[in-house]
Amino acid sequence: MRAFTYERAHDPVAAARAAAQPGAKFIAGGTNLLDLMKIEVETPTHLVDVQDLGFDKIENTKDGGLRIGALVTNTDLATDGRVRRDYAVLTRAIVAGASGQLRNKASTAGNLLQRTRCPYFYDINMPCNKRKPGSGCAAIGGVSRQLGVIGVSDKCIATFPGDMAVAMRVLDAAVETVDATGQHHSIPIAEFHRLWGDHPEQDTVLKPGELITAVTLPRPLGGKHFYEKVRDRASYAYALVSVAAVIQPDGTGRVAFGGVAPRPWRVEAADALLPQGAAAVTARAFQGATPTQDNKFKLPLATRALASVIAESQQKIGA
Repeated sequence: MRAFTYERAHDPVAAARAAAQPGAKFIAGGTNLLDLMKIEVETPTHLVDVQDLGFDKIENTKDGGLRIGALVTNTDLATDGRVRRDYAVLTRAIVAGASGQLRNKASTAGNLLQRTRCPYFYDINMPCNKRKPGSGCAAIGGVSRQLGVIGVSDKCIATFPGDMAVAMRVLDAAVETVDATGQHHSIPIAEFHRLWGDHPEQDTVLKPGELITAVTLPRPLGGKHFYEKVRDRASYAYALVSVAAVIQPDGTGRVAFGGVAPRPWRVEAADALLPQGAAAVTARAFQGATPTQDNKFKLPLATRALASVIAESQQKIGA
């Protein structure tokens, strides 16, 4: 690991200013960043520790939703009674990810900011436009079974690896931030993660030093909540395909997919097709998909995973 300097922040704006400097990075739980530093994928020269900023509470909002502090751990979020009751898709998605030990340390903001698990991104001996812009993409033409089928580009076919954000996309969450000038912003989760385009090194729309302070959830949607995760092994594995869904008694609802794109993948026009069945939804949601030979199985797999969710919802609604 390369040498770096460290400071413990006590004020959000000061933290944002410090992290806006070249080579600086925020650190909270460190469950992703420290791993990347060890293999020199990430090489920050200065770390700004934000653990003392007090963003560790889950609070009710005036409009009937929830405000989740950026430092709330995944464990505390998944086990909160209000989340379990009103936003069960979020609890299910979090529990489906990582291990209990990691969930005890990982933060809400850090989960949103985790970087891709593309093996070529992790191998510093291979060309990767996310790690070194302009160097090429070894995944294109390489082993791509785990990688993206939609929203990708000729510069990068990596996926966003998280589970929590897929549930937040179904719930229409918003990400609250403060920047180095002290300005506060609210970014819809639908706009937070970028499509790769020509700049796959840019994972999100955050400006340098912009600090996540909270994630807000709107009023509960009601209905039945589901998170179906298809993976190579039963635990501690990233999704080949995941489905987050909230389905109402009349069969309408919302659906988002994970493991298939640079960001949680939801097409609102596909939501309207839920009463017509899984094939109709996925045909619309994955219209224009560009899978590789290795990962084209993800398209029928997404249909089957959603069909399983729909069948389970019908059983629960009919019970």
